[in-house]
Amino acid sequence: MTNQKLNTMGQEFGRRSWAEPWKIKMVEPIRLPGKDERKQAMIEAGYNTFLLRSDKVYIDLLTDSGTSAMSDRQWAGIMMGDEAYAGSRNFYNMEKAVQTFYGYKYVVPTHQGRGAEHIISQSEIQKGQYVPGNMYFTTTRMHQELAGGSFVDVIVDRAHDPSDQSPFKGNVDLDKLESLIARVGAEKIAYVSLAGTVNMAGGQPVSMQNVKELRALCDRYNISLYLDATRMAENAFFIQENEEGYADKSIAAILKEFCGYTDGAWMSSKKDHLVNIGGWVAVNDEELFDKLRNIVVIYEGLHTYGGMAGRDMEAIAIGIGESTQDDHIRSRIGQVRYLGELLVNWGIPIVRPVGGHAIFLDAKKFYPHIPQDNFPSQTLAAELYLDSGVRGMERGIVSAGRDPETGDHRRPALELTRLAIPRRVYTQAHMDVVAEGIKAVFDARDKTKGLKMVYEPQYLRFFQARFEAIE
Repeated sequence: MTNQKLNTMGQEFGRRSWAEPWKIKMVEPIRLPGKDERKQAMIEAGYNTFLLRSDKVYIDLLTDSGTSAMSDRQWAGIMMGDEAYAGSRNFYNMEKAVQTFYGYKYVVPTHQGRGAEHIISQSEIQKGQYVPGNMYFTTTRMHQELAGGSFVDVIVDRAHDPSDQSPFKGNVDLDKLESLIARVGAEKIAYVSLAGTVNMAGGQPVSMQNVKELRALCDRYNISLYLDATRMAENAFFIQENEEGYADKSIAAILKEFCGYTDGAWMSSKKDHLVNIGGWVAVNDEELFDKLRNIVVIYEGLHTYGGMAGRDMEAIAIGIGESTQDDHIRSRIGQVRYLGELLVNWGIPIVRPVGGHAIFLDAKKFYPHIPQDNFPSQTLAAELYLDSGVRGMERGIVSAGRDPETGDHRRPALELTRLAIPRRVYTQAHMDVVAEGIKAVFDARDKTKGLKMVYEPQYLRFFQARFEAIE
């Protein structure tokens, strides 16, 4: 068929489709377990999707962490792994990539993001200090608390409203932050903890204007500003799309400019960098760098491998470049939006606007008859698996945990069920299956009852807690 004929057809149908900027070279078979098999698997897992065996899952949207498909170039890089204990050439390749694309001077590798969170918390937080941030993340807050700090949420109020469609719901509320500083004193602030595309808010981004103003405020009070850069390449896309003056700038240029307003960052490379394991901390201050590379030896590994094999560091070095390609980010977020638009068109309540890495179902609106203490978002994750073998996860009262002073549940305003989409893994047809499964659960919502918790671990309970259905 000629190009002229194709163009005529496109005009006639009034649409032009987009396609992923890659082609499939290898496949992994998956299967949908039968209804009875799914029911038994869910009972054995205690209605916690984290405790399901992966071979009992059809479409796995539990997390986008470490679940991406690596490119042929990354796999080729793995074959070039230098497994020397000290001074692996792969570390220096990774270090150069971080310096080139993120702009920080000094890089310390870790086995994954929570290793990075741990060593920055241990290095920078003194007991009794406060750590303000744009909404908590589970492991980040845990490491800050274990180091003796107290997290304080200073995100803009609209982040707590799933229906608010403002483009930058991840922004820091500068008035809230300044009020905290006035109340406790600047010396009691360990640092400001800024996350790009805020996970617990539904993957909502931070604007360039906000980080500029935040930088100025931190300079005024001599407070450090550290970035959770885990999904900053995706955050850069929203700046490119929505912020004046950035439409003609590349993702790579926006990413580097944003990082330039911060003093350092920690990274879970298992997200943006398209790898299965790995992370890093990067800073500009040489004295802090010396402290970090000293402490990493205790908890992670030598400062030139940090708990990773050489081959993993090479895959990260290559993945950093791939993650900042405009076509890649456009396709990645396009797939997330495709699923979100299907659900919105069917009247299914989700966090809007759609974020960068996941769809977040609004479990409070899904199940208004289920009290928060009966775990509506945990219930929704279980019901979706029972219906269609799709695995998501809870992001509500279970993830929020308990207040360490009162022992009572923390009850967040957002009660969400997250469907995190791995990068370069599933097709549009998989998204159709997911959407249809969600609709089936939504149509049966009035018959659904909640859960009761029957086992609760001490830390990060959402990983291992067990539940029973309320009959």
